[in-house]
Amino acid sequence: MAHPSQLGFQDAASPVMEELLHFHDHALMIAFLISTLVLYIILAMVSTKLTNKYILDSQEIEIIWTILPAIILILIALPSLRILYLMDEINDPHLTIKAVGHQWYWSYEYTDYEDLGFDSYMIPTQDLTPGQFRLLEADHRMVIPVESPIRVLITAEDVLHSWAVPALGVKMDAVPGRLNQTAFITSRPGVYYGQCSEICGANHSFMPIVVEAVPLEHFENWSSLMLEDA
Repeated sequence: MAHPSQLGFQDAASPVMEELLHFHDHALMIAFLISTLVLYIILAMVSTKLTNKYILDSQEIEIIWTILPAIILILIALPSLRILYLMDEINDPHLTIKAVGHQWYWSYEYTDYEDLGFDSYMIPTQDLTPGQFRLLEADHRMVIPVESPIRVLITAEDVLHSWAVPALGVKMDAVPGRLNQTAFITSRPGVYYGQCSEICGANHSFMPIVVEAVPLEHFENWSSLMLEDA
């Protein structure tokens, strides 16, 4: 969960998000080293009194500043491609959920069950209880079993939306007439918050996403109660 004055990312709650955090640190370190080198060269050029107006070109320098950036780009691209592959890999999901974006709420359908589905609206500020988060709480949470591969099919009924949960490293566009999919595994029980991340109209800010990861027994009990109430 994010907190006031936070500068970094939320704590990772999925293996993919952990990989994204490591890649962020890796890329940031490369950017820091490049910035330090460039700053040193600028300061050295400004502060020195030595000049040589007869040097018009240098084959060695041109080779270096061509090969070195290529190596740096490869060092960034390889781990990035690995993470892209991990994000697209969906192996035998234990549960498939269809998330549909509407103006301005989400609806969820558990496709492995016959009649398990519900709409998820934001809880108004005046109805919040102590400890709940403003603009982030929903009347129905998307409940999933922890440490299980989950596939989410994402689409929209009216306009463009985007289903995003930062702690899980998940963000997928919801496009009318198109069915996108993403997958994740929650590494620990908890409640993870997200929001619609595509401007979709006047109430775009009031489309929270709440994912609750629970042990398998609790999920089975919850699904049984939901089916009884259906």
